[in-house]
This record gives sequence, C-alpha cells and structure tokens, in this order.
Amino acid sequence: MSDQKEKWQGLLALSTAIMAVLAALTTLYMGKYSSRAIMSQGQESDQWAYYQAKSIKQHTFEISRNALDLQYRSQKALSPEMVADYQKTLAKYGEDIKRYDGEKKEIKDKAESIAKTKLKAQDMAGNFAYALIFLQIALMLASISSLTKRKYLWYIALFCNLGWIFFFLDAWLLFY
Repeated sequence: MSDQKEKWQGLLALSTAIMAVLAALTTLYMGKYSSRAIMSQGQESDQWAYYQAKSIKQHTFEISRNALDLQYRSQKALSPEMVADYQKTLAKYGEDIKRYDGEKKEIKDKAESIAKTKLKAQDMAGNFAYALIFLQIALMLASISSLTKRKYLWYIALFCNLGWIFFFLDAWLLFY
C-alpha cells in the first residue's frame, strides 16, 4: 500500500511540475501576444495620424487650386504667359492632389493590415489567458490533492488540462 501511495505521489508531483512548466510557457505566449497587440495599436494609430496629415495637405491643395481657378477665371485680358502660368500651376495642384490620393490609399491599406495583425494578436493573447486559467485551476487542485491526499482532486486537475489544451491550440489555430 505504501509503495502504491509513493507511486501516486510521484505521479502527482511530476504532473504538477509539468503543469507549472506549461503555465510558464503559456504566460510567456500570453505576454508576447498582448505586447504585440499593444505595439500594433500604436503603429495603427501612427498610420491613421499620417493618413490624416496627408488628407489635410490634400485638402489644402484642393482649396488652393479652387481659389486659383476662381482667380484665373475672373481675370480679363491675360497675357499668354500668365495664362500658361495659371494653367501650369493648376495642373501642378491637380498632380499633387492625385499623388496624395495614392499615398492615402497606401497608408490606409497599411493601417488596415496592422489592425488585422492587432486583432489576431488580441485573440491569441485572450485564448492563452483562458488556457492559463485552466492550468491555474489544475495546479490549485493538484496542490490541494497533495495536501489532502485525495486522488479524485488530482483526476479533476488532470481533466482541467483538457481546457488548457483546447484554448492553447485555439490560440494558435483560431478555430472560430
């Protein structure tokens, strides 16, 4: 009987140690993906601020082009050189406006890509957190089992590891 009890306590200790290592790894991944989500949030905000800056510059060029166009149309008897200068400047404003449109599209695409990365990292971090909760419950039950010498608590602790497996795999594979 004593030999069987020692074997059970050895298995209990080994399983508890394995759960503790898995908890440490899960915590590591949870922190990694939480940090990645936070960093992505900053990068996404930077991209949207850059987008706003480009929008403001584009709008400034549109206002300037419209004002110059109104001024040009209100002028009477302009020399051919002046007409050429007006048209050249209006064309330059038009090119700048188109350039800002293209730049804004690139910035928007990058910001949206970063947002997807952020959301995936948030989902992964959340699932690692759920996985960690199951391991913490299992560790607590294994500890109580060790103190109280109740085997059924150890079995429940081992069963809780199924929750860890599900959420740990879900963090990597994102089942849903």
